[in-house]
Amino acid sequence: MLEWLEKALGDGWKLTPAGGLTGEAFIAEKENKRLFLKRNSSPFLAVLSAEGIVPKLIWTKRMENGDVITAQEWLEGRELKPSDMKDERVADLLHKIHHSTELLDMLMRIGITPLTSDEIFGTIKKQLTDLNLLTKYKDVQVALDFLERLLPKTRNQNLVVCHNDLNHNNLLMSKDGKNLYLIDWDNATIADPASDYGLVLKWYIPQENWVNWLKKYGVKKNDYIIERMYWYLLHDSLHYLVWHLKRKEPAKVVERLRDLQELNEQVSVFIED
Repeated sequence: MLEWLEKALGDGWKLTPAGGLTGEAFIAEKENKRLFLKRNSSPFLAVLSAEGIVPKLIWTKRMENGDVITAQEWLEGRELKPSDMKDERVADLLHKIHHSTELLDMLMRIGITPLTSDEIFGTIKKQLTDLNLLTKYKDVQVALDFLERLLPKTRNQNLVVCHNDLNHNNLLMSKDGKNLYLIDWDNATIADPASDYGLVLKWYIPQENWVNWLKKYGVKKNDYIIERMYWYLLHDSLHYLVWHLKRKEPAKVVERLRDLQELNEQVSVFIED
């Protein structure tokens, strides 16, 4: 990997790993220049850069072995803190992403197909059944029952580009505070925007402020918005429960089950109200 990067860069660059799960991202430094390099980033990156959603794409190079190396400008700034997620610019950036026809066209051009809630429900139900989780954990069965009950209210929505991994670590603020970027688009999908902003509301915004946040984002009508948010939060919790089980991470499984129980209680109260 390193020798391919060195070929792409030329002489005089110092390479250091940039962290991350894949180990395929590096920081390149030469004199006063710094670049963020990644192997086999999605072609989607060019449009994200043009739209000002990620730091500027400097160049793309295809190597002899077929790998594609991308270089982005190194951002002098910081990751957002959890408290920063209340910033109105987070809602504005999400609105921009969800309403971009350019991003949607590009994602469809590279083969990403829209995900309906019925397809999502069918997939998670099969995974839970195959792993015998419905009989093993009561809260898993309760959550699946809620998903089935709320499913009709999630249908016939406008499906848009969704980041699908919204957390404060993936939002970067430039040093001068003028620009906000959303990075790490490896899990991007075309889905209900409630699957994105539901994560922001659940983890960072007090429930009494949800309505105000949604107004800032630009929601103009109810359209079962809270039901849809809870539906995707339940699915997200079940999805990661399966993921941690397959990776044999028992501590994370316990953590996810605890989150799922809390979420079930919230949904139960909401439905009864």
